[in-house]
Amino acid sequence: MANPLKFAQEVRAETAKVTWPTRSEVLVTTAMVFVLVFLASVFFFLADQLLSWVVSLLLGLAS
Repeated sequence: MANPLKFAQEVRAETAKVTWPTRSEVLVTTAMVFVLVFLASVFFFLADQLLSWVVSLLLGLAS
């Protein structure tokens, strides 16, 4: 990296090659992320409740 000006020009040239998503693509992708995060949180909450119930049941039988 001898020439910072050349580096900046190359960065601009590479940035121009990028296919940027449209606004609607970004909104749909963001909505999907929120939906999947919600579904994952519900799944892990239910799994945690089930495991907690099983452990308390086992510990209750042991004593």
